[in-house]
Amino acid sequence: MRYNVLACDYDETLARNSQVDEATIEALERLSRAGFKLLLVTGRELDDLLSVFPHPALFDLIVAENGGLLYDPRQRTTDTLAAPPPPGLAERLRAEGVSPLGVGQVLIATREPHDVHVLRAIRELGLELQVIYNKGAVMVLPPGVNKATGLCAALDRLSLSRHSVVAVGDGENDHAFLTAAECGAAVANALPALKDACDLCLDQPDGRGVAELAKLLLAGDLDELDLPRHHVLLGHAAQERPDEEHADQEHAAQEHPDEEHAAEERPDEERPDEERVDERAGQEEVRLPAYGVGLLVAGPSGSGKSTVTTALLERLTGDGYQCVIVDPEGDYAEYPGVTVLGDPDRVPAVDEVVHVLEQPAHSVVINLIGLQLRDRPAYFAELLPRLTGLRAKLGHPHWLILDEAHHLMPAEVRHIPLQHPGDLGALLLITVHPDALSPAALRLVTSAIAVGKAPADTLAAFATARGLQPPSLRPAPKSDIALWLDGADEARELTLAPARVERTRHRRKYAAGTMAKDKSFYFTGPEARLRLRARNLHTFVELSEGVDDDTWLHHLRRGDYSGWIREQLGDAELADEVAAVEEADLSPQDSRQRVADLIGARYTLPAEPTDFDPDHRDR
Repeated sequence: MRYNVLACDYDETLARNSQVDEATIEALERLSRAGFKLLLVTGRELDDLLSVFPHPALFDLIVAENGGLLYDPRQRTTDTLAAPPPPGLAERLRAEGVSPLGVGQVLIATREPHDVHVLRAIRELGLELQVIYNKGAVMVLPPGVNKATGLCAALDRLSLSRHSVVAVGDGENDHAFLTAAECGAAVANALPALKDACDLCLDQPDGRGVAELAKLLLAGDLDELDLPRHHVLLGHAAQERPDEEHADQEHAAQEHPDEEHAAEERPDEERPDEERVDERAGQEEVRLPAYGVGLLVAGPSGSGKSTVTTALLERLTGDGYQCVIVDPEGDYAEYPGVTVLGDPDRVPAVDEVVHVLEQPAHSVVINLIGLQLRDRPAYFAELLPRLTGLRAKLGHPHWLILDEAHHLMPAEVRHIPLQHPGDLGALLLITVHPDALSPAALRLVTSAIAVGKAPADTLAAFATARGLQPPSLRPAPKSDIALWLDGADEARELTLAPARVERTRHRRKYAAGTMAKDKSFYFTGPEARLRLRARNLHTFVELSEGVDDDTWLHHLRRGDYSGWIREQLGDAELADEVAAVEEADLSPQDSRQRVADLIGARYTLPAEPTDFDPDHRDR
């Protein structure tokens, strides 16, 4: 279920001529019984509303005074959301004969043409206030206060997210309110400008339109409604160009090949702004829906999977979507703006995770670096039903992101308690090996992104695992990912739209996590009598202290240490520093200590040593 909140304007939306008919009340009651939260968001003063509407307790909360007041009809408590109006303004307007004139706890209201008096009084009194219009009504409020801010205050009170809200209205003051919701709907009698700006135009007017909307929500018919304004930017693809234009550009390139080559080789930061803008000419944005997606990101180690994930994660959290990142290897332990639970010495309890996620503003990284590989599927099997239950109750989280997804749902797992990615909002699976994923998990994939130098091979591996025909690949210059949408015969190469802030990758995993067998370092010695696996930097330092001098010097003189750090950890700076130690004339003890110091200065190692488990040396 995509939505669990309906927020309604009152006049000429829920009500006609100030009255709500019984059929509309019954429709709202059905929604409430089905578990939907109901919010009333009105420009009316509270006392005025209560005098004409006898069913306030039908709503979980009421936002009155155009966002200035929050009322709990069941507890009968009122909270102002902004400062009260300046007394001098109301007194002056009365003295000038402005009528009608309503003075609420936050709002002052009248009607046109008295806006002339209102604007002059605000200017001459030197007040910082805003004037909002709605079908002839004139409302004076503190700056920044509107129905959207009131809606957000009500959602905060209920631990709900705006991305789970359908809002419906009819007038000028509903624009911000409908835009703040995930889906904004307009009744048939709404102003044309509101209809043009909303996501859904209803066939029926006023309360009958609200009843129509309630029926759509109960049937789940709005879940698959396409909402392009919420689509997540992935990258850019070349547009098809007319043959003439293509020929002209080819001719220009042949006439000035050196200039074209120079422009391609210049670093982006050295290129003029107009060149970077021109580079986007002839390209189209490629975006993904924010709901119902089962997205697979696959490719070899070090190919850029984390770069894709970081870019998507930054845009999702920046737009207020709550993300849950299950992180088996500690790759996201330093990701900014999220709550990290767990560390190398502590696995977070599922109850702890769910408790933090009850607040929709908190995205969470579940760091499982301290959990053995064999225990990760069981942990995830306990976590997943709790997440789907939380979403059913509160409408969030919105995205579940599974790094090293084959650790959590390996091929041996036959059943996954998830029928559709929408049960969790959206799903992102990241893996080196699509064929190592559970078939039940692969069935949830609706789109695949391949990274690395051989995207066709990666997509073919996924297609084979799903029993599908591999797609053909439409190549593009300067591409770094390939996107295959469900049901398409062709995949497209794209240029990724990168994240604004580059994340320090794999620092915790390399320090204290469990690296794959082909990434680990092995102390073998000159005669290959040993096979001691260092599955992270901590165990590397620990094992280096215990191996004999011949073994240590054997690898030191061959440059094995710097080679491992450069090729498998991707840390060229540290590799250069270690290479200098390998080339220096140092004793075994001094060189050991120097390498350990260099690693400790660059990576955060555990304060206490972790036990070396010989059962895992061949993993």
